[in-house]
Amino acid sequence: MKYQIIPVTAFQQNCTLMWCAATRLAVVVDPGGEAGKIRQAINDLGLNVTLILLTHGHLDHVGAAAELSASLGVPVFGPQEEDRFWLEGLPAQSKMFGMPECAVVTPDRWLQEGDVISVGNETLQVLHCPGHTPGHVIYFNPEGRLAQVGDVLFNGSVGRSDFPRGDHQALIDSIKNKLWPLGNDVTFIPGHGPTSTFGAERQSNPYVSDEPPVW
Repeated sequence: MKYQIIPVTAFQQNCTLMWCAATRLAVVVDPGGEAGKIRQAINDLGLNVTLILLTHGHLDHVGAAAELSASLGVPVFGPQEEDRFWLEGLPAQSKMFGMPECAVVTPDRWLQEGDVISVGNETLQVLHCPGHTPGHVIYFNPEGRLAQVGDVLFNGSVGRSDFPRGDHQALIDSIKNKLWPLGNDVTFIPGHGPTSTFGAERQSNPYVSDEPPVW
């Protein structure tokens, strides 16, 4: 599976195009804003987008979802339904951050642990990874050893858990019990910042490394 990261908005959120090289069929994961910039990248790469996928309901990850869904004529899938309150609260979220009002996004389908999304000849497995938000999901491409993990895990850090219905222990459990078993060789795309591998984070990430920190 091929991918291209498109950092968008002042949050520098990693909107990600993921596509099957053989068919050029693609999905857009977490279009956080700047719909025109995302559409330009789609056109430049000659992709046929069939679906918009959301990892969770925070404004910086879904800000352009409704506009792109309408302009591309494609449905929105995800996240897990426990994030419904975040998506219904998007107008309030945008007001809180002083941004143009973002309309409520209602997914065409809520996703669950074990769901599989087809992208041409490739697949994306859905894992429910709560903690940052209660309905957070990640997307794993086993063929390409690639994952889009939203704000669960970062290069050198982990997601915040101080938002409503966040849970730090649930977040750590999601990382250790859902992500690590996928394999050390998996490259992951975080919601913000540079990519890394699960193996590198297990070795050096102070929040979730296998070795206790030395103070």
